[in-house]
Amino acid sequence: MTREAGEGIGRRKVEGAGGGVDGRAEGLRRSSPKPGRESGLALARSAMKRYVLSNSSWHYEHGLLIGAIREAGDAWGDAGLSRGARDLASALVSADGAIRGYRPEEFNLDMINSGRNLLSLFSETGETRLRLALDALASQLSSQPRTISGGFWHKLIYPNQIWLDGLYMAQPFAVRYGLMFGNPSFVEDAVAQFLLAAKKTRDPRTGLFRHAWDEERAQPWADPETGRAPNAWGRAMGWFAMALVDVIEVLYPGSAGRGELCALLSGIADALAEFQDPATGLWYQVLDQGEREGNYLEASVSSMLPYAFLKGVRLGALDAVRFVPIACRAYEGACGRFLSRDPDGCVHLEGVCSVAGLGGTPYRDGSFEYYVREPIKADDYKGVGPFILASIEYEAALTSRGAAA
Repeated sequence: MTREAGEGIGRRKVEGAGGGVDGRAEGLRRSSPKPGRESGLALARSAMKRYVLSNSSWHYEHGLLIGAIREAGDAWGDAGLSRGARDLASALVSADGAIRGYRPEEFNLDMINSGRNLLSLFSETGETRLRLALDALASQLSSQPRTISGGFWHKLIYPNQIWLDGLYMAQPFAVRYGLMFGNPSFVEDAVAQFLLAAKKTRDPRTGLFRHAWDEERAQPWADPETGRAPNAWGRAMGWFAMALVDVIEVLYPGSAGRGELCALLSGIADALAEFQDPATGLWYQVLDQGEREGNYLEASVSSMLPYAFLKGVRLGALDAVRFVPIACRAYEGACGRFLSRDPDGCVHLEGVCSVAGLGGTPYRDGSFEYYVREPIKADDYKGVGPFILASIEYEAALTSRGAAA
């Protein structure tokens, strides 16, 4: 597999709308909207049009996209987006509180993320059915299997394993639930989960976190001494950084654990800044192996990290002088490289790694070759949602800087 200089996606096949990196895609990209509000709203509106033609599902990707669309609608006064996102989330909960498609017996942390949309709905409506659904999700977390060291298993089928992805899937919900319903143990446990995951997955050589950790060292992907996965996958660190800022946001200054999470965010932001591509401002699929043959600049991590950095600055957790330029350069780079507009006027986000995990069947070994061979898609929700959220933070940062000038 080859990658031409200056093209992170190279000649790899790109699935979904928007095509690959060819003349047509480049022509479409030149007509893409301006960074910030224009890009965020255009992608949110296009994503909503595409989404209503699909089947809504209780799935972390769907919850991420719906939540991002709602935030765009709320931030920029698009009542149609806000209302549509609320309706999509609400429709998944029946009158008796049952969640369509939710399978608690799997003890899958991915199943928790969409609960954040229900928390927002409940705070507005107080509907009993929503409270019942929220309690069911919280009950899963209360019973979630744990490593001996206290970390949640990512799923029942992945015993004794902590994945960075799981911090995003579970902990922002857990903290908001604990604060909303007066259960501080959820908040305390969430802080402990972050600190444990950081301790177990951190690579002391780079300061980056590996994708996962196996307490038993039973998985072939696990280092026999440390239990860590072999590589620092971009989106895994993106999930972790997003989770941190989303939790910091709801913890008031001075509250227990907030300072520790801010320090954790600052540390990983420093480490990630060292691996930002100097030519484009973006990040690679495998973070610390930039120009290695087959590696490529990836859209989801290059959207997640600007979101986390800009939000971290806004919350007072990161230094503005250092991280606003880093984040803005990354976000603007993502707009220029990954956004395109088709002849019908719909906006697309290209260059998203479709999926990556560890273990399972067929077996995913966490090698460099595994990560760079996974399919690349356009309009994948795991990239679209973070890009919309990053657009909101970028616009807020521009507004703030303009007001200060």
